[in-house]
Amino acid sequence: MLSAGVLVLSFCFILGEGYTTGKKQYQIQNGPCSYTFLLPEPENCPPSSYSNLAQRDDPADYEQSVQRLEQLESIMENNTQWLLKLENYIQENLRQDMAQIQHDAVHNHTATMIEIGTSFLTQTAEHARKLTNVEVQVINQTTRLERQLLENSISTYKLEKEILLQTNQIDKLNEKNSFLEKRIEEMETQRQAELSSLQEEKEQLKLLVEKQTNVIKELEQQLLSASTVQQEQQQLIERVNSFIHTMSVPTPGKSAMMQDTPVQYRDCAAVFKSGNKESGVYTLTIPDTKEQIKAYCDMEAEGGGWTIVQKRFNGLVDFHRTWKEYKLGFGDPSSEHWLGNEYVSKLTNEHQYTLRIELMDWEGNAAFSQYDQFSLSNEEQKYRIHLKGYSGTAGKISSLAQPGSDFSTKDADNDKCVCKCSQLTTGGWWFDACGPSNLNGVYYQQGQNTNRFNGIKWYYWKGSGYSLKETTIMIRPADF
Repeated sequence: MLSAGVLVLSFCFILGEGYTTGKKQYQIQNGPCSYTFLLPEPENCPPSSYSNLAQRDDPADYEQSVQRLEQLESIMENNTQWLLKLENYIQENLRQDMAQIQHDAVHNHTATMIEIGTSFLTQTAEHARKLTNVEVQVINQTTRLERQLLENSISTYKLEKEILLQTNQIDKLNEKNSFLEKRIEEMETQRQAELSSLQEEKEQLKLLVEKQTNVIKELEQQLLSASTVQQEQQQLIERVNSFIHTMSVPTPGKSAMMQDTPVQYRDCAAVFKSGNKESGVYTLTIPDTKEQIKAYCDMEAEGGGWTIVQKRFNGLVDFHRTWKEYKLGFGDPSSEHWLGNEYVSKLTNEHQYTLRIELMDWEGNAAFSQYDQFSLSNEEQKYRIHLKGYSGTAGKISSLAQPGSDFSTKDADNDKCVCKCSQLTTGGWWFDACGPSNLNGVYYQQGQNTNRFNGIKWYYWKGSGYSLKETTIMIRPADF
């Protein structure tokens, strides 16, 4: 359509050039567009000629001028019509072009907007995808942190539980410690009271010794004056001893009274060898003396001939005794008793002996510990124990005190511990440093015999807190 308008304008320009050589520009504004036209103008005539023509009033020239004007008017009218047609044509074509341009502009604008919208949506989708990835990472990180927090919470709970258990154990230990402190204070108070009473007894004994010394001096003076009578008595005693020895040797033809004369036995092995093979209480003679002692003889265990040194099975006898009581012995030989350290010391220093310890727990299990060589030193050496050759079922290791340990009681602290083991764990024993055994501790009944530090213990068989039901300590010559 634009090319057609250009052709029309060209035609008009050519047409104008056919009429005149002079041209004049005309500009028409139609909306946003402007149009320029070149129109012919009349030839230049000098003004004087027109005036001259008019003044001359030449009829021929005047008519020629009128004709020329008429021609010009006709040409102008034609040009005007052509211009109007051209304007209408241009307006119609431009309207369509403008509509097409507007339509194309709208279409292009819409396409651009769609393209921009598509790009924006693409970018939005990309951002959404990135945001989704970020959200996923945040959720994963949050989940991991929550899991870590949960694990930390569980660990914290376990630690708190362990701390609570340890706190309870510490409280229990504190309670036990308080109990032990109170017990030690009570024992210390008791010890002080005993020491005070012993001090008083010592003073009284001093007075008695002084009195007896005076009496002895008087008796010595009386004995010196009666020396002749004493010599006669000595001779009489020797004759009586000779007679007794003669009566003790069995010979045919002697009277029944001579056969009933009692025989002296140094231990239960001698009783067994004499033909008495029934377990029971027998009278034994302490070596190197004429003193006699009652002892229980076991004629059944491991071939018999055992002299029982200690027996416990019911808790009726208190074994928390003094040094003197353990020296001489206490209790009933047919029941619970301690035979006496002095007798055992003299017996084992004259001959080599074997020691056997039989044990029984509250579940009916039995075990024993045996030592091939056993002896006790004298009282001056605090009845020190000597052992060799351990065997038995009551532990792979001996629970008896280390060889060379001294005997201790509640009034004679000879152990290697500053805590005074005899007062702490009760009873008399070879404690060493409160070692792994004490068969003379407190007797606890069934149900109360566990977790007892001062009971009847044999560590390498039942542990340190288990208190046994029955114990038997026995000795026999090694060459029996």
